[in-house]
Amino acid sequence: MVKVYGIKNCDSVKKALSFFKAHHIEHELHDFKTKSVSCDEVSRWLGHVEIKTLFNSRSTTYRELQLKELNLDEKNKIQWLCKENMLIKRPVIEFEKAVIVGFDEDYYRGVFL
Repeated sequence: MVKVYGIKNCDSVKKALSFFKAHHIEHELHDFKTKSVSCDEVSRWLGHVEIKTLFNSRSTTYRELQLKELNLDEKNKIQWLCKENMLIKRPVIEFEKAVIVGFDEDYYRGVFL
């Protein structure tokens, strides 16, 4: 089963969920707004993807928290991801032993179809 992490009103998450539904791929949504993601999960994802891929510096949350002014290093970015899940780029897809961040239909077709 594919596990999708994100929030249900995010456009990229909606696209991913629509893709899985359209192709009859069993999936489950883990909504950040109803259940946070642990530091263990964030660390596990970082074993598969780089921090610059997972940390969403273009998000509203990033701007609201004025994190650009802090000039965060990698360690601080990880700490922020753990305490503020809305900084995680969405969706995060767990499939078998892979972690995929973001939505790219062509890439999804290559992986899931």
